[in-house]
Amino acid sequence: MVVAFAGRRIDAPNAPVARFPRGNARTVRDRIRAQLEGVAADVLVSSAACGADLLALDAAGELGIRRVVVLPWDRARFRDRSVIDRGIEWGPAFDRVINDVARCGDLRVVGATGQGNDPYLATNEAILETANDVARSRPSFGDIVALVAWNGQPRGGEDVTEAFLIAARRRGLEVIEIATL
Repeated sequence: MVVAFAGRRIDAPNAPVARFPRGNARTVRDRIRAQLEGVAADVLVSSAACGADLLALDAAGELGIRRVVVLPWDRARFRDRSVIDRGIEWGPAFDRVINDVARCGDLRVVGATGQGNDPYLATNEAILETANDVARSRPSFGDIVALVAWNGQPRGGEDVTEAFLIAARRRGLEVIEIATL
């Protein structure tokens, strides 16, 4: 089974609305791990932002699941904008995962352009497309399922996590939601 994954980032300090509080990280990681085991995942395709992405990648690594990481830009720029901006403690986990997947040839950089959420929305599409490519490359992997770790409520405007869920459903994928609250 190939798993396309997206999820909430850890809430910023003093976030006005709780979507993924820091205190829930261990519980969410355990939920993600259980779903990866439950679907018998062979490959996880994800980005690597702080929060749900890195927790999923960590759990997959622990389970011996192949990990493919898709980033909108080079690793240094992504690390600054989507990893350590919510706490430097996420940096070592990101570095470890990226080094591992790069060594295996499984790091993809989209080279996204645009402003605001455009690069992240492009990354969503690239995750889904990469999952499709991986599944087609090895029929023994079977189907693709989308896992989405979020609070179940759209943020309004362009919610990148909700957009991933909608894009996965539009492609006819089974979507499994994992609560971050």
